[in-house]
Amino acid sequence: MPTVPPASTPVPRAAVDVTALLERGRTLATPVLRAAVDRLASPMDTVAAYHFGWIDAAGNPADGDGGKAVRPALAVLSAEVTGAAPEVGIPGAVAVELVHNFSLLHDDLMDGDEQRRHRDTVWKVHGPAQAILVGDALFALANEILLELGTVEAGRATRRLTTATRALIDGQAQDISYEHRDRVSVEECLEMEGNKTGALLAASSSIGAVLGGADDATADALEKYGYHLGLAFQAIDDLLGIWGDPDATGKQTWSDLRQRKKSLPVVAALAAGGAASEQLGEILAADAKSSDFENFSEEEFAARAALIEQAGGRDWTAEEARRQHTIAIEALDAVDMPGRVRDAFTALADFVVVRKR
Repeated sequence: MPTVPPASTPVPRAAVDVTALLERGRTLATPVLRAAVDRLASPMDTVAAYHFGWIDAAGNPADGDGGKAVRPALAVLSAEVTGAAPEVGIPGAVAVELVHNFSLLHDDLMDGDEQRRHRDTVWKVHGPAQAILVGDALFALANEILLELGTVEAGRATRRLTTATRALIDGQAQDISYEHRDRVSVEECLEMEGNKTGALLAASSSIGAVLGGADDATADALEKYGYHLGLAFQAIDDLLGIWGDPDATGKQTWSDLRQRKKSLPVVAALAAGGAASEQLGEILAADAKSSDFENFSEEEFAARAALIEQAGGRDWTAEEARRQHTIAIEALDAVDMPGRVRDAFTALADFVVVRKR
């Protein structure tokens, strides 16, 4: 899939090493994350370690792909908004990673996904019951990590994280319900994706600042940045879910089409009108009633993807990613922060909309 550049020419700024930002978040958070997982009773500790890529299915040490680490990078960076050391954001970084992975464990099971990060998902290896239990345990750990700090700021951070988690769960419920509907509006799809992805990225972008003593106005502005960044992030994910390279994404070809997801490209194509849109609507309606859907060929899914593109769903989604990216960057204008921190937030936003996995 072609990358999606930002909508406007960026304001000249100092070069930011995004890889180093992501690695910093991962490096600071991982030891505390591992210590948290070690608290789990057996075999949940082992199952969680497999999910995070620290061991393989046989229990041997592994150096698995732990994901992009955008959320911990944002949490650590947001602490610096207040002038605090990045380490102040570590409990927040760990908490958002625990919540994020709680959602992945449950989502993989509910969606029937058999692969994540180029490996079998937890429910395939350890069974559905362990996927549910470990997910629940990670959510509980997230709150423990924050509340153990015992500060007023920790309480504020926990409240924001639990609110985001509830929104995330709402989004997953909406996502599942939409799979059984013939039509979903663009507005409904954006609301769902704002809940499912935007809410937790909003919390990630503010939680370190809250732990560093930021006031609510600052935290709210950072959450606005993260929320719209999340919508941009999900728009790109939706493009990759149809046209992404399986070698890069770790998922099957036409992944979202196989799951009948009402993602942004599909919804936008159905709303566009015209011959391709009408033909796509007829085909998807027939798919919903088909008893042979799981046996469709690659060519059949490719034909559906082509109709989505012809109807304009692919281009519309790419433009929406650019639009949400712009809103996210503009939200930073309401926050007084060091220039280098602002540049890092902007670089992370650019990274989100220019990626292949």
